[in-house]
This record gives sequence, C-alpha cells and structure tokens, in this order.
Amino acid sequence: MNKQEVGKVILRAVLGLTFFIHGLSKFQAGVANTAGYFDSLGIPGFLAYPVAAIELIGGIALILGIGTKIIGVLFALIMAGAIFTAKLPAGFVGNGQMAGYGLDLVLLAMSIFLVLADRSTLSLDNKLFHSNNN
Repeated sequence: MNKQEVGKVILRAVLGLTFFIHGLSKFQAGVANTAGYFDSLGIPGFLAYPVAAIELIGGIALILGIGTKIIGVLFALIMAGAIFTAKLPAGFVGNGQMAGYGLDLVLLAMSIFLVLADRSTLSLDNKLFHSNNN
C-alpha cells in the first residue's frame, strides 16, 4: 500500500461522508422542502428526490468503495448543477446572504478525480471483482 492509495481512501471517505450527510439532511428536513427550493430556482421539484437519494446512498457506496466511478459522475453532475443554477450569482465566497460556489467547486473536483483515478486497492470494488488494476 502506498501513499496515493491512502490518499484516495481518505478523499473517497470524506467525499462520501459529506454527500451522505447532505442527503440525510434533505430527508430529515423533508425532501418536499428541497423540492420547493428547486422549484424556486426553476428546476423541476421532483428532481430533489433522486438528488437526495443519490447523495444518501451514493455517500455510503463511496465510503465503502462500491461503484466509485459511477457515483463520482453522479456527484459531479449534482455539483455542476448546484453551481450553475444556485451558487454562481453569489460568487466564489458568497454574497452575505448565501454561500458561494467555492465548496461546491471543491466537491466537483474531488468527484472528477475519483472518476479519473484508477480503482483503489482499498475498496470493495477491488475486493469483489479481484482486479489487478490499482
């Protein structure tokens, strides 16, 4: 095991935990509230349900290292959507009324990294599929 493998696991776990908590928060607060927020941005409200589910289930999957590349793509799409539909007008650091897109950009970059990186030897994907790829 090398430093890059440890780094990938840390990045995957932190990103997974972050999305899991955001998905859980949406369900605890009522996904209908998120749907209303989506509607106010001009996004179809029903999309709040798959977004919350992807965040919750995808977060767990990412922590475990299951479907990392697929989850990474889904998270990247969610973050690009958040940046361009909600956060861009507030700027990078925010405008005093709402957060900017800085954190979203970091989460987007982390997601893209996981899509492009080789499969981690410290993942369930690697254990289940007995891959020799690192």
